Amino acid sequence: MKNKYLVIYNDLVEEIQRGSIHPGDTLPSEHELSSRFSTSRETIRKALNLLAQNGYIQKVRGKGSVVLDHGKFEFPVSGLTSFKELSNQLGKDFRTFVHNLTLRQADGLIGEQLNCSQDHKLWKIIRAREINGEKIILDKDYIREDIVPGLTSEIAEDSIYEYIENELELTISFAKKEIVVEPVTEEDRNYLDLQGHEQVVVIRSHVYLADATLFQFTESRHRPDKFQFVDFARRSKS
Repeated sequence: MKNKYLVIYNDLVEEIQRGSIHPGDTLPSEHELSSRFSTSRETIRKALNLLAQNGYIQKVRGKGSVVLDHGKFEFPVSGLTSFKELSNQLGKDFRTFVHNLTLRQADGLIGEQLNCSQDHKLWKIIRAREINGEKIILDKDYIREDIVPGLTSEIAEDSIYEYIENELELTISFAKKEIVVEPVTEEDRNYLDLQGHEQVVVIRSHVYLADATLFQFTESRHRPDKFQFVDFARRSKS
């Protein structure tokens, strides 16, 4: 049988997602919840801790467990996470649609972004990302073919980073990112469910291996109402 605290957690998540409990509401006390679910306060505490970890509530001293707005997905700005990993963390239904997977010469602006000569070839991959039935991310990736050979649509549909790390045994180490807001393009209109939005949040990333080799340039375009871009910052003392 599933752990009792997971049953309670799932019941409360369902109420929050259904709108029975609204953002800003305070959940019943631990004592009230333990009576409602006929269980111990320790079990209730485990369920509440899991709700807090997954961004559904914030525990406020003197007030209790306050329900947060969970309508936006948290996108970790400082992290280097694949879409598959992010979706698994969110616990959402997701799909990837591969619209383009071709090899091209490393010329023009894209060649400059990857510091490549025209002799190099790059994979160009265009993928729409669907979460809970809505296409809300458009990823445009350019990857050096000499470093990442053998890409297929099946790999691109699943996880390119899994392929790089598990099959090619390369270590993806860090990325430099730029975040801007831009008007939607015709490409955005073709591939995304924009719901009338006229701007998208664009994250441009240069991604490096552990030996500091630049191997990927990505432009990731996000529908703005579906994401909050988060980071963790610590103040340094001089």
